[in-house]
Amino acid sequence: MGIDTKDFNFVREMVRVQSAIVLEPGKEYLVESRLTSLARAEGFGSLEQFLVELRARPALMQKKVVEAMTTNETSFFRDIHPFDALKTGLVPEIAKRNAVSRRIDIWCAACSSGQEPYTVAMTLMESLPQPDSWTIRILATDLSGEMLERTKAGRYSQLEVNRGLPAPMLVKYFQKHGTEWQVVEKLRRMVEVRPLNLIEPWAGMPQCDIVFLRNVLIYFDVPTKRLILGKVKKVLRPDGFLFLGGAETTINVDEAWSRVQFGRGVCYKPQA
Repeated sequence: MGIDTKDFNFVREMVRVQSAIVLEPGKEYLVESRLTSLARAEGFGSLEQFLVELRARPALMQKKVVEAMTTNETSFFRDIHPFDALKTGLVPEIAKRNAVSRRIDIWCAACSSGQEPYTVAMTLMESLPQPDSWTIRILATDLSGEMLERTKAGRYSQLEVNRGLPAPMLVKYFQKHGTEWQVVEKLRRMVEVRPLNLIEPWAGMPQCDIVFLRNVLIYFDVPTKRLILGKVKKVLRPDGFLFLGGAETTINVDEAWSRVQFGRGVCYKPQA
């Protein structure tokens, strides 16, 4: 028996309040599948038992429910064009601009299991002039503690490194540990891992040259998208760049951004 409308609405409202993620009608199958897996992991005999406990003591399980509802699909060099744009367009411009400080700050929001921040790190190492003479800080945030632990460890299966990672990059920036591959320590030191729920206060965020907020806004309603884009503008340097996912845009959401194209890669700059 599938999840009924009453339980679905209860869960979707909990997720909306805690994360602003919108679960539209028609997503009942997704909620049922993911909560069934969570119920088993937490030792419940059925989804029905789990939902009874969730209603009785929501504060104990709501964080895990929200994490279960997030989509952690990612891969190395996902949708390659943003990283081509980073290498050929943004890095030369920022390297020139920051020639005195020799520092670059990048934020990867909703980093999932870490492939994106490590892809950024590899791209910088390959394209920055004398990269070892630069201070590189890549902030990786996510609301999932499990995903943050994976990012911090920088360990990936053979299947994961096969998805998008060029063989020369694997040889140069990873070490084999049993059946897994681990990002070399030098790159792991560049990545600072921190929990962050995008709809909660962003305490202690650095000023960034580039923000990657890819494939995140699609889960929010328009007011939440507008709110988040406004907050991004405050942490992005005036001459910084924002990357969104291929199906995302600031158009008709927040007009305080200008679209910039580097080859087939698209990013956005805050308007003065």
